[in-house]
Amino acid sequence: MNSSAPAITYLFTTFPKATEMFLQREIAALQARGARLRIHSMWGGGGAFRGIEVEAFNKWRLFELFWLIPYESWRRPDVLRQLLHGLATRRAPSWINFWENMLGAGFACIYARSYRRNPPGLIHAAWSGAPATAAWLLWRLDGHRFTAGAHAYDVFEHGGDWWLREKLEAAVFVHTSTELARAALVARGLPADKIVCIRSGLDRLPPLKPLRSSRVPLHLLSIARLVEKKGLDRQLRIYAALNSAGVEFAARIVGDGPMRPRLEKLAGQLGVANRVTFAGHVPPHEVWEHLGWADVLLHTGVVAPSGDRDGLPNAIGEAMAAGVPVVTSPTAGTTEAVSDGATGFVLPVDRPEAWVGVLRRLSSDDGLCETLRLQARSWVEANFDVRANTDRLLKRLEAAAAA
Repeated sequence: MNSSAPAITYLFTTFPKATEMFLQREIAALQARGARLRIHSMWGGGGAFRGIEVEAFNKWRLFELFWLIPYESWRRPDVLRQLLHGLATRRAPSWINFWENMLGAGFACIYARSYRRNPPGLIHAAWSGAPATAAWLLWRLDGHRFTAGAHAYDVFEHGGDWWLREKLEAAVFVHTSTELARAALVARGLPADKIVCIRSGLDRLPPLKPLRSSRVPLHLLSIARLVEKKGLDRQLRIYAALNSAGVEFAARIVGDGPMRPRLEKLAGQLGVANRVTFAGHVPPHEVWEHLGWADVLLHTGVVAPSGDRDGLPNAIGEAMAAGVPVVTSPTAGTTEAVSDGATGFVLPVDRPEAWVGVLRRLSSDDGLCETLRLQARSWVEANFDVRANTDRLLKRLEAAAAA
């Protein structure tokens, strides 16, 4: 670790979290480059990560707010007035977002004294929810400089975070991982030069797997949380269309979530339960084993009723790196990596017959598959290397800390 590097305090909602591997890779890459990191996890998480202590927030400390809120309000009545005005004039987009912001505010109030005694070189909020609320209030109370990440959930779920614009306007810079999120923030009035798109990525690029000489039955893979924005009910209907068209296939859906019972029931109703395996959540090394089995990765993302949608799922970059052709819907940031007919195929989820045609081609056309695989791998090498991308992020963080 570089003792001359500025200390960066990372604020997470939960860290480490199994479904957020992109953040684990980011922290590991920062550590490998000598960054001095202090990590707080506000809800769950904790322990140690690659030798770095993850300081879990003790929720019992929230009782300290009974005397800390009056004290901090006495110190900075202007901050209290701003918060009260906001609470009186706007509604939170959802109860969960309300409590996320309250958690961040409580964290800031409790840690304000220790941050005054030992000021951080820079605070980085990994998300624009609770972490950014904490960072923003610590800035309002004592002027601690901060930067923030803004991901698809922060920007799109129920129309975006409750205090999104106020928080991000105060950040030194805002880090998104897709051009989609960057454009959405610019559309909200945030300065374009403040928002930088730096993709996540892979900590290692696997060898390009060989193309299976016979892809009958066609091995189809989906890696996704079983939630609405993944469009897995549409994916099951694509499988039913394949079945009706006489295309031999076997499918695996890797991941878990609240929709699993409903999806398993739908698979039975559509007559594809014997062809679709729900593998559940698996550790990261087993994801690569499933990619080794797969001939094609399917991503059927949609805009959920809440407005939530994907950015650029890591599973797409992982498949492209391994040599698994990707067929995706055009929703969200997937087309930033998957160019139709060049690095994969992009198809609307409400046209199962189009998916049948493309998947039939991929089961028999070796030349097409090899072209897609090589061009997809080239995109990954140029855009999805976490070491190169983290170098860019670290330079930004160090410049913000030194300013």
